[in-house]
Amino acid sequence: MPLKKLDAYKTFLILQGASALFFAMMTTTNLVYQVQEAHLNPLQLVLVGTILEISVFLFEIPTGVVADVYSRRWSVIIGQFLLGAGFILNGAIPRFDVILLAQVIWGVGYTFTSGATQAWIADEVGEGNAGHAFLRGAQVSQLGALIGIAIATALANVQVNLPIIIGGSLQMLLGIFLMLAMPETGFTPTRSKDRSSWQKMAQTFQDGIQTVRVRPALITILAVNAIYGMFSEGMDRLWTPHFLNDFTLPKLGSLEPVTWFGIISGTAMLLSIAGTEIVHRRIDTNSHVAVARVLSLINVLVSAGVVVFGAITNFALALVILLLVRPLRRVYDPLYTAWVNQHVNSNVRATVLSMSSQSGALGEIIGGPIFGIIATVTSVGTSLVVAGAMLLPALLLYAREIRRSEKR
Repeated sequence: MPLKKLDAYKTFLILQGASALFFAMMTTTNLVYQVQEAHLNPLQLVLVGTILEISVFLFEIPTGVVADVYSRRWSVIIGQFLLGAGFILNGAIPRFDVILLAQVIWGVGYTFTSGATQAWIADEVGEGNAGHAFLRGAQVSQLGALIGIAIATALANVQVNLPIIIGGSLQMLLGIFLMLAMPETGFTPTRSKDRSSWQKMAQTFQDGIQTVRVRPALITILAVNAIYGMFSEGMDRLWTPHFLNDFTLPKLGSLEPVTWFGIISGTAMLLSIAGTEIVHRRIDTNSHVAVARVLSLINVLVSAGVVVFGAITNFALALVILLLVRPLRRVYDPLYTAWVNQHVNSNVRATVLSMSSQSGALGEIIGGPIFGIIATVTSVGTSLVVAGAMLLPALLLYAREIRRSEKR
């Protein structure tokens, strides 16, 4: 039985904070672990991401439909257990094939939470309060991640895979907590006699497709996310080897070089918290045009920053750029979710949000091997320059959508 003393909003904030803390523990040193302990080359690093995104692409819609037909709450809970299991396996055995299998497990786990979490809280607090919840949840996530980064950095100085395994274990404990504490009062699952299981799931999926087809803004939004996905796969997978191999990292006394990644992540997280608070106070998250303009500006700054980051070898300048780009990307995520949420109805919300994630995954699947090959044939820096330039076409889509909205 859910704990009645915890309402949905409080549970959502706990979920966001705890999952971000554990995820930061698992990911802060994950790429360092894959480079230094598993000895993956740039192409293998990108292929690990590609396998992850293929898993997301294949399972995003089915799990989103499950959340819309059966239970958003149970979809989120299942996701926690799979996420934890995937990372425990990833950190326990530093082999390329095992790491690939781990990506499949935690990728499927992610799809159970993606869309379902946002749809659950939107139904529980109401659409009018959803934008506020997303941004406040992002702030709590940033604080949790900041704590997770500090813990991961300390543990990684003992053993680089230790925070990955411990974080995965805590993620599974979070699933147990949600089984006890997470309410679901705003969602009514399909009655057993009306389900006919696969038929109902297929109908929900068709309704989601129809929602996208009749709303041009959603088509633009999904296209933007596909482009952003292509960019992010190159940046997310290759900035770590670029930083490790192409820069001379200043010594930090007796601390291991992995400490620099904790410093970067922690400082960027503090800046993210401040940036999200500014957006929370000044941006009307229910305004399609206002959100689109801010997202467009973020894309310009991120694109320029990544191009410069890939082209230079100066440590100080690279550090400044990373501390610009990483917070901007954190601010981008809740704004993009609010942008999607403006255009969907409750009955297909999880499905459409999952379609959004799937469009991003498709972009990453396409972009990953391209950036991996470029990095292998030329250099990691060149691949990052191409990744940054990949964002530019999205600006045309933003501009078109803003003009269309202003004419209404």
